[in-house]
Amino acid sequence: MTTFVDRVELHVAAGNGGHGCASVHREKFKPLGGPDGGNGGRGGDVILVVDQSITTLLDYHHSPHRKATNGKPGEGGNRSGKDGQDLVLPVPDGTVVLDKAGNVLADLVGHGTSFVAAQGGRGGLGNAALASARRKAPGFALLGEPGDLQDVVLELKTVADVALVGYPSAGKSSLISVLSAAKPKIADYPFTTLVPNLGVVTAGSTVYTIADVPGLIPGASQGKGLGLEFLRHVERCSVLVHVLDTATLESDRDPVSDLDVIEAELREYGGLDNRPRIVVMNKIDVPDGNDLAEIVRPDLEARGYRVFTVSAVARTGLKELSYALAELVAQARAARPKEESTRIVIRPKAVDDAGFTVVREEDGLFRVRGEKPERWVRQTDFSNDEAVGYLADRLNRLGVEDQLVKAGARNGDGVAIGPEDNAVVFDWEPTVMAGAEMLGRRGEDHRFEEQRPAVHRRRDRQAERDELQQEFDDFEPF
Repeated sequence: MTTFVDRVELHVAAGNGGHGCASVHREKFKPLGGPDGGNGGRGGDVILVVDQSITTLLDYHHSPHRKATNGKPGEGGNRSGKDGQDLVLPVPDGTVVLDKAGNVLADLVGHGTSFVAAQGGRGGLGNAALASARRKAPGFALLGEPGDLQDVVLELKTVADVALVGYPSAGKSSLISVLSAAKPKIADYPFTTLVPNLGVVTAGSTVYTIADVPGLIPGASQGKGLGLEFLRHVERCSVLVHVLDTATLESDRDPVSDLDVIEAELREYGGLDNRPRIVVMNKIDVPDGNDLAEIVRPDLEARGYRVFTVSAVARTGLKELSYALAELVAQARAARPKEESTRIVIRPKAVDDAGFTVVREEDGLFRVRGEKPERWVRQTDFSNDEAVGYLADRLNRLGVEDQLVKAGARNGDGVAIGPEDNAVVFDWEPTVMAGAEMLGRRGEDHRFEEQRPAVHRRRDRQAERDELQQEFDDFEPF
């Protein structure tokens, strides 16, 4: 059964915002109590947080679909809906968050580092919050916004100071088991190690972590063997240790050729040229292995490598190796740039930035794109005429109609607000009058009456009654 997973595709859904409430206060002897509809609650976010106790992405491999809770709708009596609860997903230290195209969204290193993978939707305003001096009792409320839906890829890159690399069965697992308290699986067959192992080593006053990376073979950087799956675990390591097998039974292998093959794979993978290297020739407890180590040692030192001969079984040469690694780790830590405090960057909006754009497409459709217009459309209840009129007023105040005129739009032209896959399309009619003076009963707007014959009949009957009343008032008896 799989116990270690270092790459998963996660499908996250933030919570939807709650709808606002359209309500009027009703109490005995208070016929004009005013609007008292509460606001909807905010939808919960989906947040990735680094947790040092987590070492694998296994949980998300088994259940990749995660969703935060929705915000509650507002209620009468000025009662706002409850906010949705954020969904906090713990991830291992060193997790990289990417989108489906492979672009890096966040690199989560350090305990407590967080990233909002999906933003919860805003809650809609109730009619109490929409009331104004001119619109004293709105008969509508704003809808809650839907939460974000995101598909992200999580990749785990082990955070360690030292990485042990080499052929399968070179003795990497044995070496990490004697240098630290780690207890990896050890056996006398290739690819015993299927997952990276981490150990903590103390050498004098320096404490550092060491990673045992699964064995590499020729073609690992192109996906052969297990190399491509685990080469990314080497990226964060400050020091690379080549573990060479001096007692291999394969006639076509020797320590120098093994080193050349692994170096070629590291160069092919890229990004590791500046890491200091140490060569460790293991299994010198075998007589032939000790002799071979003495033969090839001058060649390796001539290339500029520091060479150590050790035996993980006999535990010889380990102290010198651990202190040499501690020295390199200390140098790498000292060379790192000092962390600066987070700077607050203020980017004021440009003077000529209207907050939206109007583009005429090839088919003659005018498309409006912008954060505010698109959000306002999502929050509008199009079954309520007054809400639609309120949207028209907001767009007019923002300057959308002026930009449509400048772009060449005429009465009856098609206008779309939002992206192609989720846009609201309507026939544009320039606004002549706008505001509360156009409002009738709650939930109605006279600008939309021409679409309702019943409204015309009511207005005609009212006009007839007014005419009869006027004739009665003008009547003079003989």
